[in-house]
Amino acid sequence: MRIIFLGPPGSGKGTQAHLISNQYNIPNISTGTMLRQSFPKNPYQPHNIQKNVINAMHTGNLVNDDFIVQLINRRINKNDCCNGFLLDGFPRTILQAEFMNKYKIFVNYIIEFVVSDSIVINRITGRRIHVDSGRTYHTQFNPPKIYGLDDITGESLTTRKDDCEQAIRKRLNNYYQYTEPVLDYYRNESKSKKIKYFSIDGNRKITEIYEELISLLTNK
Repeated sequence: MRIIFLGPPGSGKGTQAHLISNQYNIPNISTGTMLRQSFPKNPYQPHNIQKNVINAMHTGNLVNDDFIVQLINRRINKNDCCNGFLLDGFPRTILQAEFMNKYKIFVNYIIEFVVSDSIVINRITGRRIHVDSGRTYHTQFNPPKIYGLDDITGESLTTRKDDCEQAIRKRLNNYYQYTEPVLDYYRNESKSKKIKYFSIDGNRKITEIYEELISLLTNK
């Protein structure tokens, strides 16, 4: 089972990706998490590529396509992806989508999460992250069992620097400019190839969205 989750930042992709990857025992591959884990937590003198990537992430800009493509290509070729994977946040541009075809990385499902901008801003500003695992929580909608701590490890949760409203609006603009064309690309792909494309309402409760996803993925 090979799945792509697409949608604006804060649409619930990360939360559902964690649940679905556990349900089907496939790796959850998040470009955001991979980027954050690809550099030291406290870099002393980061080289130019590292500085450019970190700056792009903190300001809400897109990271260079070439860098992302290399990162994803290495990850997908690992042994744990032989039975499938879930891509969360990739591809974000047409160039990245074309890379998938070029390297014969085929998928079964494209799931688009549709969420309003106001919901996105509310969700992201209240989001808390467990950095090492990528697990996400929300102060209102999905709080941890113990305030400020990850449910699994008990380690402290953090707020990402790019979760301020200014950066969120920049990320939304980038999504509409660069990623919405990717949705059209895959809608067209689904007409002629063995790819199933679904749009789901991401404004609902986590359990409702999860139940719909299970239904869509079960009825192959």
